[in-house]
Amino acid sequence: MSNSAVILAVDLGASSGRVLACEFSGQQFQLHEVHRFPNFGVRLGNHLMWNLPGLWHEILLGLGLAAKRFSAEKILSVGVDTWGVDFALLSGSQELLSWPFHYRDSQTEGGLERAFGVVPSADIYRQTGLQFMPINSLYQLLAIRDRQPRLLELAQHFLMMPDLFHWLLSGQTSHEITDVSTSQLYNPMQRDWAWPLIEQFGLPRGMFGPLTAAGTSLGALRGSVQSETGLSAATQVILPGTHDTASAVVAVPVDAAPSARPDWCYISSGTWSLMGVEVSEPIVNDVTAELNFTNEAGVGGTTRLLKNIAGLWLIQECRRIWARQGREYSWEQMVGMAAQVPGCQWFVNPDDPALNAPEDMPRTLRELARSGAGGGVGGGISSAGRGGPESDAEILRCAFDSLARRYAEVLRNLEQVTGGRIETIYIVGGGVQNQLLCQLTADACQRPVVAGPSEATAMGNALVQATRIGWVADVRQARQWLAAQQPRVLYHPQQSELWQSAWH
Repeated sequence: MSNSAVILAVDLGASSGRVLACEFSGQQFQLHEVHRFPNFGVRLGNHLMWNLPGLWHEILLGLGLAAKRFSAEKILSVGVDTWGVDFALLSGSQELLSWPFHYRDSQTEGGLERAFGVVPSADIYRQTGLQFMPINSLYQLLAIRDRQPRLLELAQHFLMMPDLFHWLLSGQTSHEITDVSTSQLYNPMQRDWAWPLIEQFGLPRGMFGPLTAAGTSLGALRGSVQSETGLSAATQVILPGTHDTASAVVAVPVDAAPSARPDWCYISSGTWSLMGVEVSEPIVNDVTAELNFTNEAGVGGTTRLLKNIAGLWLIQECRRIWARQGREYSWEQMVGMAAQVPGCQWFVNPDDPALNAPEDMPRTLRELARSGAGGGVGGGISSAGRGGPESDAEILRCAFDSLARRYAEVLRNLEQVTGGRIETIYIVGGGVQNQLLCQLTADACQRPVVAGPSEATAMGNALVQATRIGWVADVRQARQWLAAQQPRVLYHPQQSELWQSAWH
């Protein structure tokens, strides 16, 4: 290897995107943010869509800036990770048939009930091991089938969002397993498409191609991409763990092999909080079905047994509404405001359907907390009779406490499913910068929390590419690198009596 070389990681989240460069020199690496841009849904007619042309423009801009900053000959590869469930459809001549729908679009309302009328929920879970959420790709496809059957007749390629961007980069279609596993069209036991389920719902088999593993090279960039960005044909397109959580889990700095009974769990903290364990095999049984746990594919043949939790979406939406009302808060201000409010006064269920896409998030949080309707899910905490949070600071404290309470509940469920005690919680992603939430997580769960790295998704993306290039042997060695080089913060449990008194 030369003195330094660069891998590019394109990391697209539900609210922002980034192009980052991971510069390697010997056994050291450094992450550089090259370009950051917002990501948001665009309402077209009656539907909420992703701004695909805008995202592609920003990606090309970021790749061009990287080529100028590091010189094209040093950039060896590029890979994309994104959020899950959303997709695009291509024709047989590989023409885009429509823009991808945003998972918060209303088209899937009532989709679960309609699907269960065709295939019982128990049978769907038995085949897919995936938690039931109306946003899952299956229910989006069924909505399209019912509303626009001709579209599915024309479709020859079903591409999840990261597969779509890899096609735009390379001209090659692929179906990387970690993101496909979020679709509810994947069988984690057979590590293949859930073919019987696809047939039961009458979906075209031909658009579901062979599955591809993380670390696969799709070859060189398209000539048009080379011309647009200044990158060369020597830059490979390499698939990372294309689901952002799969990439983030690669970057959890723990030196442990996957097992059936892990003693650690992770929270990938961002717009969503993905909380789970890395296990050697899927766990699909009556208990995981009842608890609505999901089995998603991890890098290297592992399984991510996890729960989707609403996450910092609650705070992001509050911030947006308050800004519209003329009250602009930075993230640091919001954390400071919440820290001044005594804890464990108000709770809601972060996963209450009313919080999925409310018109006014602060008002909805206030109303749920006041009624107590969202606070007692499985854990016995309720804020009924205490009045509701009124000030902006109180609403923020309600949201943070509610997230920590939800983490504690999911921790208990993970221990129930795996049959062992989880000793340590690792938080990775942007949420590690929220010191209040990290401490509340330790307090509510009564477990030590190790926070960092904050750029876990981009690091995991780059390190999987590095395994293909040969710089890293496997995920375990990648984690050892991170543990040795990345700063982390340890949070010890406190306020045990306060949280114990809240569980009544």
